[in-house]
Amino acid sequence: MSYEEAKQVITIDPGKRGGKPCIRDLRITVYDVLDWMAQGMSEADIIADYPELTVADIRAALAYAANREHRLTAIAG
Repeated sequence: MSYEEAKQVITIDPGKRGGKPCIRDLRITVYDVLDWMAQGMSEADIIADYPELTVADIRAALAYAANREHRLTAIAG
């Protein structure tokens, strides 16, 4: 998934979760998804625990985070 596609899924609302990037206006943040994956959860595990999420949502979170990391590296470099 491209960053442009991810931006259609990731929302930022200053009144929700402290303005952190969330999945489709849910209270599930990009950080939550990354943390679950870092703990070893698969896409299927995450969806089993949070059926309101889709594979596309999870991939959008990854694409969003990858783009953010790329921008931070480009700025620092």
